[in-house]
Amino acid sequence: MAPALLVLAAGRGSRYGGLKQIDPVGPSGETLLDYAVYDAIRAGFGRVVFVIRREFEEAFRSAVAAKYEGRVAVGLVFQSLGDVPAGCAFGAGREKPWGTGHAVWCARTELDGPFAVINADDFYGAGSFALLAAFLGRADGSRFAMVGFRLARTLSENGTVSRGICRERDGALVSITEELAIARSDVGPGRRFSGNETVSMNCWGFTPALFAGLESGLRAFLAAKGSDPKAEWYIPEAVSGLIAGGAASVEVLPGGNSWFGITHREDRPAAAAAIEALVCAGAYPRRLFG
Repeated sequence: MAPALLVLAAGRGSRYGGLKQIDPVGPSGETLLDYAVYDAIRAGFGRVVFVIRREFEEAFRSAVAAKYEGRVAVGLVFQSLGDVPAGCAFGAGREKPWGTGHAVWCARTELDGPFAVINADDFYGAGSFALLAAFLGRADGSRFAMVGFRLARTLSENGTVSRGICRERDGALVSITEELAIARSDVGPGRRFSGNETVSMNCWGFTPALFAGLESGLRAFLAAKGSDPKAEWYIPEAVSGLIAGGAASVEVLPGGNSWFGITHREDRPAAAAAIEALVCAGAYPRRLFG
């Protein structure tokens, strides 16, 4: 079975000031998401499932999903606040869904085989999808994978970022700690970070065995923080919990060398320049989906 690609595209882009998912950066109007789908198809993925918010549906279908027709099977999943395990309760003041861990949970009925998970507004490079496709071809049970990236390669020139700092042992992920507000000035000799740390950029390989663990984790999260109107449950936190409880193992695939993304609106010109350089080098055609 060809693996599926699950794309997390439900964010509102509050810091960015708009939907990063549909903002063009390529020479023919392509988005970063277009390059991810193109790379996934080349790597052998057979289906793409997007997690979005229902209010984005019309714009997303016309601006994004329509261009992949005839190239790869496409599915849509809606992340909604009320899609939680049976019997779970949360505070009345909550307005938005529960974060990326919850976004993956919302796709549980759409995925019946091995799948990768990525963010819609990150560029991971063709090599990352090739690594994931190779892993997913042999994945079984609760053996998962994460493409690791070096912290120094994932910073922004235009503001701070949050990153999941990974602890590894013999090529296996031990835990992920979320570090907030990392600036370039925090990285270097004698500073807060060396820059060589492995970080998670939400580039994962899973099997459907993940969903049982997600349900348990989401239940625990909601019991502890369901009354907090701002609390979010992230994939790294969910996976770290599974590892700590002995319910999963995660292989770190150390091939994440090409990452760039758009955190702040000022990051967009650099992303567009990086895409143009790759096009000029022959890595991508000037028009991806003509």
